[in-house]
Amino acid sequence: MVKAFIVLGLSFSLSTSVIAQNKDSIIVQQIVIEATSNSHLKKLGHELIDVIGPRLTGTPQLQQAHDWAIKTYNNWGITARNEKWGEWRGWERGVTHVDLVYPRVRTLEGMQLAWSPSTNGKTVTGETIIIPDVSDSIAFKQWLPNVKGKFVLVSMMQTTGRPDYNWQEFATAESFDKMKKEREALTDAWRKRLKKTGLSDSALHQALENAGALGIVQNLWSNGFGVDKIFGAKTRKVPTVDLSVEDYGLLYRMTEAGDKPRISVFADSKDKGAVPTYNTMAEIKGSEKPGEYVMLSAHFDSWDGASGATDNGTGTIVMMEAMRILKKIYPNPKRTILAGHWSSEEQGLNGSRAFVEDHPEIVANLQALFNQDNGTGRVVNIGGQGFLHSYQYISKWLSKVPENIRSQIQTNFPGTPGAGGSDFASFVAVGAPGFSLSSNSWLYGSYTWHTNRDTYDKIVWDDVQSNAILVAILVYMACEEPNLIPREKSVMPVNPRTGEQTKWPEQRKAKRRGGFWD
Repeated sequence: MVKAFIVLGLSFSLSTSVIAQNKDSIIVQQIVIEATSNSHLKKLGHELIDVIGPRLTGTPQLQQAHDWAIKTYNNWGITARNEKWGEWRGWERGVTHVDLVYPRVRTLEGMQLAWSPSTNGKTVTGETIIIPDVSDSIAFKQWLPNVKGKFVLVSMMQTTGRPDYNWQEFATAESFDKMKKEREALTDAWRKRLKKTGLSDSALHQALENAGALGIVQNLWSNGFGVDKIFGAKTRKVPTVDLSVEDYGLLYRMTEAGDKPRISVFADSKDKGAVPTYNTMAEIKGSEKPGEYVMLSAHFDSWDGASGATDNGTGTIVMMEAMRILKKIYPNPKRTILAGHWSSEEQGLNGSRAFVEDHPEIVANLQALFNQDNGTGRVVNIGGQGFLHSYQYISKWLSKVPENIRSQIQTNFPGTPGAGGSDFASFVAVGAPGFSLSSNSWLYGSYTWHTNRDTYDKIVWDDVQSNAILVAILVYMACEEPNLIPREKSVMPVNPRTGEQTKWPEQRKAKRRGGFWD
């Protein structure tokens, strides 16, 4: 009798396991079919990246994106809402036009920085002047009156506008080495020049405008053909514009040679005061364990030098597409599925940090969060973020992913917790299992990350589609996992530089009000 019950029990256990495996295979197959035969990715990409465009925190475009996401989710039968978490400086970009008007005429490639003050509907014309190489901060203060009525060039002139890979392909080794040494010397000399002003970067810009400068002209070259980083202005009264490496170099050489170049600048923008900031949350309610959660995560905001396509339009549409697929293929998940579209990630993970502060009940019952935020490429790395048992679960969930996607992914367990960088870190800092889905490069750091070239045409659709399949399967598997995964932390490694044990990252509070009110 005992043997019979044992055999019967084993038989029941094996049959249950087989049924579960068959169910997983069927769901995974259906996810792949839906993702490949009925993809909404290009439609989502066009609507978000081409039509709405960049989504700078505090701008009408970000609010338009929030409202678009809710409408899109509702059309799929998915509940979605905007959650206010703070306020930011409201600003709307207008037209920027920069021209060289003396000693010859040339339209220059330039744009005002985010949150730049406008020229108040006028075209402002003036001579250019370079930050001088003075002896100390006292000499700099004595020089400051010279900027009145002029545009100030505040960046180093680059040695070359060719990226290093272009030099490596065509230059002699001696020529390439010579260029690098010249660039290093110029970079060091410029750093010392700025240090002798006695002012930080922000304080320098404000000192220049207070001394009567017409505007600030800079170049933040991103080491690629035609590509600059476009961040935020530090001025409060006069415009700050970025010029291409080629046109900035032209102005710099003319100014340095005493040619007295003059430029005209028209910078149209609107300061809208304090505006509310939101996270957009989408939800598919759990059927068995609705108080436990699996989350999809991607930040919604962007810098606005271009369209915010790969930072983080691609991450956003991956999560939206995965939610769409899951709603169709897996409409009654065991656990509640949430998608977080965070704002103000670019200013310090503020949206996700605010969510962690505001929703301790969700954080406490979070099974896993999957975040994607570093470009258009296929996911090639997943780490355990320092959670001791991450191998057991992530490997199990990955085993269900199609081999052509899974084989591209390297894993690192238990790994180390991310101290920053993207929104998963907001959850890891409080001991919640947030995982980063890290993509391959496609020269992301040079060509699209925070640049004027982060546009729709840079998206690699096959890779984005693979990522949507991956996310949908990982979320499904995490929902089906019988128990919440343990949160035990691994022993942190010793820092080889200090000889001290690394500490788990601390939770940082969200900055809930931003701009020039600080």
